[in-house]
Amino acid sequence: MFTMGSLFDGIGGFPLAAVHNGIVPLWASEIESFPIQVTRIRFPQMLHVGDITKLDGSKLPVVDIICGGSPCQDLSVAGKRAGLEGERSGLFMEQIRITKEMRCANGKDGKANDLIRPRFFVWENVPGAFSSQDGEDFKAVIEETVRIADDTVSVPRPAGGVWKPAGCILGGEFSLAWRVLDAQYWGVAQRRKRIFLVADFGGHAAPQILFEQDRLLGNT
Repeated sequence: MFTMGSLFDGIGGFPLAAVHNGIVPLWASEIESFPIQVTRIRFPQMLHVGDITKLDGSKLPVVDIICGGSPCQDLSVAGKRAGLEGERSGLFMEQIRITKEMRCANGKDGKANDLIRPRFFVWENVPGAFSSQDGEDFKAVIEETVRIADDTVSVPRPAGGVWKPAGCILGGEFSLAWRVLDAQYWGVAQRRKRIFLVADFGGHAAPQILFEQDRLLGNT
């Protein structure tokens, strides 16, 4: 059974998705009191670990998946477009740091890459991330994520310089895929597009997770 840690947890969107798919949410990081009250009721067994900036990934309970929807205000087209240099959206790098720390500690005994945890990484954000800082912010998101698996990787800008709403990168032992999904097709009465990015640090499962229809529960 897979386990999951949820960063920027809010009212538990990722834990809710997890339990609907047989995944156990072990812990969550959130600092706002009301969302924490909600998730304590809905997920009473889930550990609350506090402020993301104060966490040490090597000391957290080991999980198979780390999820996070870092604050989007600095990436949104409705905001000031400060990008990843902004105080809020720049917290994405804390998700990268914690994932690296956990994998470094969990892989110390020489495990094969596919056995090091967390193996999977999920990031969710607004489509404005594609154009933030003229596309450089999304390039940084991809590059920092794949460098968790291989710190020698450099990700080029796409042809024409514009990021497409879906894409995939395959490395020797890792994969990363992203796709824009719209909440209106998953039972929500509004159009709400979000980027979902999945990385598999131990294999090529990322595009299967995002693009194969039997992996998607919803109104297609």
